[in-house]
Amino acid sequence: MSAQRVAVLQRQLQATIPAGEASSSALQPQPTSAIALRQLPRFDVTLMEHFLDNQLALKAEVYELFRQHPELLVAEEEGMTKEEHRELVRKCLRVILAAGFSPMSFFARDHAKYFNLAELLSLVDLSLTVKLGVQYSLWGGSVINLGTERHRRKYFDDIDRFRLPGCFAMTELKHGSNVAGLQTEAILDVHTDEWIVNTPDDGAIKWWIGNAAEDGKMATVPSPDGSGALDDHGVHAFIVPLRDDGGALWPGVEIHDCGYKVGLNGIDNGAIRFTSVRVPRENLLDRFATVDRSGRYSSPMTSATKRFAATLGELTGGRVGLTCASVGVLKGALTIAVRYSAQRQQFGPPDAPEVAVLDYPSQQMKLMPMLATCYALYFAKNKLVEKYCEMKRTKDEVLVADVHTLSAGLKAYTTSYTNTAIGICRECCGGHGYAARPAASSLCTSSADIFQTFEGDNTVLLQQVAALLLKEYRDSFRGSPLAATWSYLKVWAQDSLPANPLVTHETDVSHLRDPAFLVRALRYRSARLLHTLAARLRKHSRRVGEFTAWNKCLLHVLALSRAHIESVMLVEMLAAVNACVDPDCRRSLKALADLFALDRIYTDITFRNDDYIAPEKAKAIYRLIEALCGEVRGVAVPLVDAFAIPDHILRSPIGLSTTSVDPYSEYLAAAGFDS
Repeated sequence: MSAQRVAVLQRQLQATIPAGEASSSALQPQPTSAIALRQLPRFDVTLMEHFLDNQLALKAEVYELFRQHPELLVAEEEGMTKEEHRELVRKCLRVILAAGFSPMSFFARDHAKYFNLAELLSLVDLSLTVKLGVQYSLWGGSVINLGTERHRRKYFDDIDRFRLPGCFAMTELKHGSNVAGLQTEAILDVHTDEWIVNTPDDGAIKWWIGNAAEDGKMATVPSPDGSGALDDHGVHAFIVPLRDDGGALWPGVEIHDCGYKVGLNGIDNGAIRFTSVRVPRENLLDRFATVDRSGRYSSPMTSATKRFAATLGELTGGRVGLTCASVGVLKGALTIAVRYSAQRQQFGPPDAPEVAVLDYPSQQMKLMPMLATCYALYFAKNKLVEKYCEMKRTKDEVLVADVHTLSAGLKAYTTSYTNTAIGICRECCGGHGYAARPAASSLCTSSADIFQTFEGDNTVLLQQVAALLLKEYRDSFRGSPLAATWSYLKVWAQDSLPANPLVTHETDVSHLRDPAFLVRALRYRSARLLHTLAARLRKHSRRVGEFTAWNKCLLHVLALSRAHIESVMLVEMLAAVNACVDPDCRRSLKALADLFALDRIYTDITFRNDDYIAPEKAKAIYRLIEALCGEVRGVAVPLVDAFAIPDHILRSPIGLSTTSVDPYSEYLAAAGFDS
């Protein structure tokens, strides 16, 4: 019986592993007697890295900076108090500024570099990444994007050099994502030419405000109050002082520390109560609306709805930054898990070497689809950054709506996916993945988890995506022009027709890996969900009203938004495949794109419920997924090597880029064993 089980195991093992690549390709295990699959060609890791990253100089500069300052590379899990962690984050930020970096200039003039910096710093310390986002994207971004040139001249340099730490004080104790429901009041006193900012009750206390507990000297405070000059004009933002230069609280300002959190304790989150705090009339951030000395209101926007959309639209940078940081964390977690699985030997045939964990199909089916998804998210993230930069340059209204939706959807999808993937990567590293030091922050979900909540709760953001999809869908029936992003809605009538029976049953590998089939399938799913959601909403709205109808269809709404984002991811992944000049790199990228799409098609019951995929075709897809996992396994280590995360940044003995150092030596030294 034992011999029979060994024989079964041997048949399950994948292909002979190709000889190693440069750098951590040495982690490839010794060849086994597994059944051979078609192998992907070995590619030049440096070529892949250069294809992925067009800001290599920035990466080298940032990572070298922290190599020179190893005292700053301390994992949050290593027992720091929140006060110690906050001071460490401040030191990191000061070192970055002292090295000549200007985050505020990046955010104002070179957005791609700013978001790249956020992604790079995510593997140094997520608290540092968030501190950067709070200071420059939220506080600084609100000043330069919602204010006028007068505000920029007054505050820009001090914000940039961290001489003026600030906050974006939006979230209230009882009102988080519902910005229109915020209660904080701002009333103009025309006699003193001042705004009176007030917290009317405990539910309106500003809560979870980053930079507030210790550092913040000023805050941008959104207020939707309809009193006085702002009557019926919607949400507006004000600069409100919190502390003087000596650190004493401003009159009328009360701040308390929110205390320890399950992660990101390097951020000083605080709760703020305003009691009739007086600020000058000029502290209204008045790019979209202004109030004169007499209290007369004026705005270039024709309605409160447009002003509200424009105000929130200028804050999408925070979502883009979180998307970039989440991709950075995902790359780190997969680098550790793949390298560890490639070098960790476990079990094997009698009288034969043990087998690398990554050679087991069970490990491949966990890690390879995630690696494919990571690449897809990376290219989709790049497209989002590109669109954001174009939006800031052109101010095109269609592009503003496009970026708003894409940033909401990708932020929600990426942060949720990353949080789940980290847990699976930790599991794939066994007990060693549970140790704080060997895993560093890349296998710890506590800090990344909150990304699902701030800058917009993911469930709320996905509803925003669905709402715009529905709007575009309805507009298409009214003959309105559609933006390029939604162009596939134009072919809804064609794609919604029953699938050709021959195609439904087609199982040939060339068909299953045909980009036309894969794109059409994922777009079919999005279009199908959109069509049925619109029909359900119409039916329920007649009986129970729009709010209840939406609530009854909420799970359908979320499914539609995720499906749409996955179709966007596939399109961007295939665009990257076509743009890749090196044929060996291109073949690996194409395998990843196929694996990503086929995994989504197989796991979504929609395709089988609609007879889009016949049972025998579903079985063929599953077999192909297994085969692709085996193929990608052969190049998995160089694929994570192409992320080019240095060992001193990854800080994970089980994920080292070379086997020249025993990955267990650090364990032994920490426990007191002699080397």
